[in-house]
Amino acid sequence: MDEDKDYIVLVRQARLGSRESLETLAKSVRGRLYAYVYRIVLREHLAQDIVQESMLEMFKVLGKLQRGDRFWPWLRGIAFNKIRRHYMEEKHRREVPVSKLEKPRHRSTEAQAGFAKLVSEELKQIVISTMGELKPRYRKVLIMRCYEEMEYSEIAELMGCSELSSRVLFCRAKRSLQKHLSNKGFRKGFLVTALVLFGKMTAPSEAAAAGVSITTAATKVGVAAGVVAAVSSKTAIVSLATAGVLAVGTMVTTSALDGTKNLPENKPVKSLQITGQVDTVQGGVEERWYYYPQKVDGPVMLRLVNWDSQRKKTYGRWWQDDRANYCFVKNSNTIYINNFRMFNSRLDVQTLPTDGPGFIDFVSTVEGQNHEMKYVSGKGEGLLVITRRGGEENGDQFRIVQHNNVLDEEYFRYKWPPEAVEFDNRDMMHKRGWTYFKITGRIDDKEVRGRGRIPFVNAASDNHWPWIVLKVGEDIINEACFAGLGRPWMGMHTIDTVRRDAVRKWVWFETRYTTDEVKVEVLVTYRQVKLLYTINMEKDVIEKITFLVEDERRGELSFIYLQEVDNIGSEFAEPGRQSDRGPQQEGTGMLWLVRLIESQMS
Repeated sequence: MDEDKDYIVLVRQARLGSRESLETLAKSVRGRLYAYVYRIVLREHLAQDIVQESMLEMFKVLGKLQRGDRFWPWLRGIAFNKIRRHYMEEKHRREVPVSKLEKPRHRSTEAQAGFAKLVSEELKQIVISTMGELKPRYRKVLIMRCYEEMEYSEIAELMGCSELSSRVLFCRAKRSLQKHLSNKGFRKGFLVTALVLFGKMTAPSEAAAAGVSITTAATKVGVAAGVVAAVSSKTAIVSLATAGVLAVGTMVTTSALDGTKNLPENKPVKSLQITGQVDTVQGGVEERWYYYPQKVDGPVMLRLVNWDSQRKKTYGRWWQDDRANYCFVKNSNTIYINNFRMFNSRLDVQTLPTDGPGFIDFVSTVEGQNHEMKYVSGKGEGLLVITRRGGEENGDQFRIVQHNNVLDEEYFRYKWPPEAVEFDNRDMMHKRGWTYFKITGRIDDKEVRGRGRIPFVNAASDNHWPWIVLKVGEDIINEACFAGLGRPWMGMHTIDTVRRDAVRKWVWFETRYTTDEVKVEVLVTYRQVKLLYTINMEKDVIEKITFLVEDERRGELSFIYLQEVDNIGSEFAEPGRQSDRGPQQEGTGMLWLVRLIESQMS
């Protein structure tokens, strides 16, 4: 702040014995100090007393201040200690009713008149009373972070705690304020507005009020702090006794979601560049987050977070929310926004903690390896499962949190390094979030034609819901659905969606890389029928499905996805919507494709 520059000169002159400089310093800092103290205590007479005591102490010990540029933090620390002492002395006092909170009368008439133009008296009173309902320590951390623009390390030093604790406290303070505002009828977006209004109302002058703003950076706490605040909250952790809907076993998460150097021999080298995945951190700590905004068999949002032992901080490697897919490569400090959802470069099926024991056993049998994923059975919306691997002290751990708005919270989002470079690798249809597609092909001598629409991200799935219309010869196939096809808007890569659909129907499958460096083949076998999927891993779509009966090729479907969707005419007119969520996996599941082939063979 410019004020801090002025303090340096005044402090230097005051220490040299200039009484005039000392008086000027006291006058210039009093208003700012009063605003700081009042915002915390919200009692005018108490604020005046603390300011007076702080100023007297400043006069007595100013000579001990070594650096003039540290004057304001030094004086603020004196006031903070006096505030803390006051609360300790009155620890068992009765809380002051919100209705009796004193209005701030310290501001000049000019400041009050200027601010009165901005907000009504009623709104001002609501904001000031809501701040008064917060616990004192919550107000302290909000004032220090939002108005004093203090770093978390500075807050931690002043409050005598760790930096993580200061972040957690700030996160809880915001949530508490949001809860109180919600009880008064204000929506979530009003949080920052309320903080700005409070800052302006308690500013020492109209000029200071005009300069009050709350930046986005000031409201961030980081992933680790958000998780700690969420999972240690009494209302956030879902216990078996209170929820009655979760059956939790022990959790061992060895099914990798990330890249690895131990790749099959037939895996092309370039496909590592396509996945954008980095090698597993050896000896580090890894957290995986699985969030189900609707239900456990609905969309799932994924995150992969690692601990950087060199920088002593966490960093997000993958982030898949309802709008995009991100990958952070730490070595190059680069963020890639990709077409494709996360997948395992070893081609293991991606399993989830909500997959039942039978599901896991079948996958393990098919792949010939043990998938040790513990089972979490849950119902309802907003289930968040956090698994943690690594760390010799604690071993593998998991937590369960019930929260309906995880995607909106800072502890699910990740604050990438400010110097990181972002590359958007998405093609036009993935940037748009959805597209139309055409199906062409044959089954024996019958021509197959089809059309449909597919959302790539969950955020687009309501307005651009998925549908398929398929015609074989002269027959319209009403069973056509997305089961057995890619459903990237559900949060999984197409390769995993197809194979997981097979597992749900106890259908055997095999997976292998092709030689063109960007594709994978999945061979699904059911009785005498085989479906050979060719999947473009970079675009996260099925390119074709080849049908075989008793190992004889009997047909093929090819998929063409449109990058441009303007001026397409009536060809892609929407059919009647069959359900609120569009075609999903219902009834026969992916076996509708097998039944289609069998019906054409008779």
